[in-house]
Amino acid sequence: MLLAPRGAWAQEAPKMFPSNRPPLGQRKFVSKAVEREIERVSALIKDPELAWLFQNCFPNTLDTTVYMGQVGGKTDAFVITGDIPCLWLRDSAAQLRPYLHLTREDPQLAELFRGLIRRHARCVLIDPYANAFMRDPTALTSLSWAKGDRTEMKPGVAERKWEVDSLCYVLRLAHDYWEFTGDVEPFDATWAAAAKTIVATFKEQQRVSGPGPYRFQRRSDQPTETTLAGIGVPTRKTGLIHSAFRPSDDACTFPCNIPGNLFAVATLRELAEMAGAVLRDAALSAEALALADEVEKAVYKHGTMRLPDGRQVFAYETDGYGNHLFMDDANVPSLLGLAYLRAVPADNALYQTTALAVWSEANPWFFSGSAAEGIGGPHIGEGQVWPMSITIRALSSNDDAVIAGALRTLRNTHAGTGFMHEAFDKDDPKKFTRHWFAWANGLFGELVLKVAKERPHLLAVEY
Repeated sequence: MLLAPRGAWAQEAPKMFPSNRPPLGQRKFVSKAVEREIERVSALIKDPELAWLFQNCFPNTLDTTVYMGQVGGKTDAFVITGDIPCLWLRDSAAQLRPYLHLTREDPQLAELFRGLIRRHARCVLIDPYANAFMRDPTALTSLSWAKGDRTEMKPGVAERKWEVDSLCYVLRLAHDYWEFTGDVEPFDATWAAAAKTIVATFKEQQRVSGPGPYRFQRRSDQPTETTLAGIGVPTRKTGLIHSAFRPSDDACTFPCNIPGNLFAVATLRELAEMAGAVLRDAALSAEALALADEVEKAVYKHGTMRLPDGRQVFAYETDGYGNHLFMDDANVPSLLGLAYLRAVPADNALYQTTALAVWSEANPWFFSGSAAEGIGGPHIGEGQVWPMSITIRALSSNDDAVIAGALRTLRNTHAGTGFMHEAFDKDDPKKFTRHWFAWANGLFGELVLKVAKERPHLLAVEY
């Protein structure tokens, strides 16, 4: 395994590591529990550069992306992605996840979660097919690239790329907050309506009786920015949920994305639990369970394939006609990230074989260079490694060597910025995209927390 030794491309660590966080008075949200956690975990980290990265990255979402307010007398939270001032359903849910374990000791942090859960519900009810939203629900999109899209753009929508995982993340954030805290306060009639809308949208996009109402086309010199005829290539209706776009916001090659469908199975079952215990809606619970079972059967019947060397793996996408695409993308849900998302057990043999294959040349979007090895994707292009893929591999692994190697690589490839990036050149990390990408920062923080809890000896060394 490539451990990314320092080379000519690496920024030599300065003797001192001044904080890259905003001054206290300029931080968007301050949590005493998070600050205590930073101190606790930092004390376990022997490597000063790794500790500095954690101190910058872990609080980045709170420091820079949170906007608190009130709607109807209740807390509202709008969480932007970073350098794009809009809320992505997927990103915002993932950005808060690293702080969930601290909500019991910090009421304000719990209120932030409640505010985002409420905001998500209102966004879904604006348009369940949209992936990104404006802070002002009456505003038209501010995103220059979305203004000419041929789709039904409603006020409040920033971008309308239909991605199955967007709605999965809404359910996952709600379920995990409820399960950890026992708090049912945000799960009111609005949230219940959004949950029913999610189930209805998933069923609509099984496309059993037609393609449904969603259409999307965009003028672009990148084919991954638009869809064939507004809906994608023809499919056989197998029970799989169709998606126009991947978690990367790139168009699907085949509309049935297997990681997204498996994530939907997991979150539908979590919704069924909440529908029964919180909403007292037995009909919704039964409907969610039945849909989850139907989609899961379809995945195992139509969503697996054999590689040229004979190995049986999950496909990345399929059309239901027997055509499959094997690849993986750095964004989550991914094939690599299925265990991390609790979409399959970590010891699932099919998953283990798939994970090995996607971290290899069997995956056309796996790259290995002098600086790092990892998975990228069409969104940025060939030769570009995403730190997110390195982090997800470590979060999914029980191998000390894999985890230590990931920590070393991530420490060595931030290009002296003290933060994670969207992607960097496999041979030169100073060539990177997105200087401010809060999800990637938070995911790195989540990895360090997991290592501190389960393998603290890996933090007690210098890399």
